[in-house]
Amino acid sequence: MKLRSLINAGLFAVLASMAAPLLAEGDPAAGKNKTAMCAGCHGIPGFRAAYPETYHVPKLGGQNPGYIVAALKAYKAGERNHPTMKAIASSLTEQDMADLAAYYADAGKN
Repeated sequence: MKLRSLINAGLFAVLASMAAPLLAEGDPAAGKNKTAMCAGCHGIPGFRAAYPETYHVPKLGGQNPGYIVAALKAYKAGERNHPTMKAIASSLTEQDMADLAAYYADAGKN
């Protein structure tokens, strides 16, 4: 099962990077103002969540913006299964996703 998950994650990353040119232009300054729901988990270095099992919450700073948008869209569509992320993503517009992705991509450069 872990091998299948790794293969799916790899394919998802490749597809996300290919979709990057098709994404809406994100505004990092606007994205910074939209991070309140993200910072509770992703803003804590080394944070681990306990649902559905204990796992390390990924660092978003410096992540590829296409990957972030694709992941948020997958949570919103129910293609990725995490209740908190699905709830947050379902409230985001495509522009919100692009803005957040632009902010976190830039955040890793500092």
